[in-house]
Amino acid sequence: MAYSELVKNFNRVRDYMREFYVYGFKSRDEFTRKSARTYDDERRRLESWLGDYMRFCQTSEGKNVFISIDSRVTRHNPLYKAWKTKSFTDGDITLHFVLFDILSGPDISMTIGEITGKLDEYLSDFSEPRMFDESTVRKKLKEYISEGLIVSEKKGKTVYYRRSQGDKMPDPDVLDYFSEVLPCGVIGSFLLDKSDRYESHFAFKHHYITAAMDSEILCQIFGAIREKRSITLEMINRQKDRITESHVVPVKVMVSVQSGRQYLMAYTPGFRRINAFRTDNIVSVKVDEISEHFDEFQSKFDRMLPHMWGVSTQSRSGNRMEHVEFTVRYSDDEPHIPKRLEREKRCGTVEYPDSNTCRFSADVFDASEMIPWIRTFICRITEIHFSDKSHEKQFRDDLNAMYALYGLGGNE
Repeated sequence: MAYSELVKNFNRVRDYMREFYVYGFKSRDEFTRKSARTYDDERRRLESWLGDYMRFCQTSEGKNVFISIDSRVTRHNPLYKAWKTKSFTDGDITLHFVLFDILSGPDISMTIGEITGKLDEYLSDFSEPRMFDESTVRKKLKEYISEGLIVSEKKGKTVYYRRSQGDKMPDPDVLDYFSEVLPCGVIGSFLLDKSDRYESHFAFKHHYITAAMDSEILCQIFGAIREKRSITLEMINRQKDRITESHVVPVKVMVSVQSGRQYLMAYTPGFRRINAFRTDNIVSVKVDEISEHFDEFQSKFDRMLPHMWGVSTQSRSGNRMEHVEFTVRYSDDEPHIPKRLEREKRCGTVEYPDSNTCRFSADVFDASEMIPWIRTFICRITEIHFSDKSHEKQFRDDLNAMYALYGLGGNE
């Protein structure tokens, strides 16, 4: 039977899910942060959501458990199941259905006193009716107002409540794409659940599912950016197993097209510069006051963006900018090489000295971010130069090490 215990605090689920599946599934003996009983409880909870995607293999050290997803068959992120499990009290459920039934008419608008009276009348037919005082009803209405389900309007000194008008549901294909590609895609997944049955038209070669666990963090960040507020981040250092606080002004969220990893770009007053924060290392977000200089920080980031290859905003060598240039030679039957350079050049430029040669160049803050990409053109690179010679030395040393690995002579 599936493990059915419901969840009140998703951050705890997020922590265990990362601990078990993202950073390596720990065995019962290796999991030392909590008791063995806690390990069993949380493992069963996750298995109840992900049982169809879990695989086991036996090693000399014991049984290893891992997630296996075939993107040809699985079109939707299975980790969204964790978001769709939530606990409610009997009072929550009763108020939810009764309040929306009382306010079900399109033109019905009531005061808190009228709603409470109707509520008592509604429940009085039960043999043991549950009664709610005005304070409890007001708190529940306030919660629904924040969710956009109820609208309050003041007429004179009296506040009236009514149901909000429902928006038109987006096309299922739009929701399908949004739920699997964009940040906070879990919102699209919830809306998709309300759509009629449909056939999914999308399949993904690279399906970055683990970003689903950071949806709540991202939602708070997007809210702060929209309102131009500063935030306080609780960050975890996994190597030192330590949590630190950072007071920042968020300006942009960036997503890696190579790994799917999400980063918050934020101005850090203590360092007086814009830094990148991995969202999977953010434990919590506290929204603070409105930042008077928000537009200034965002404009500063926009000016930096044309010289950012990844998320690094400063040179490791201490220089303001680093220059990278390399030349690629290709044959007549390899037109995909220049096409790929044009497609992946980002902030760089591509020149054509002749019909079989491309020269790529870029001025970036941190050239080391480019090295993994540049390596994919090995065997076609005829010339390469970095303004920071330490990067150039690293590139050539790595190349010589590869030659040595295969028993070949070095190539300077």
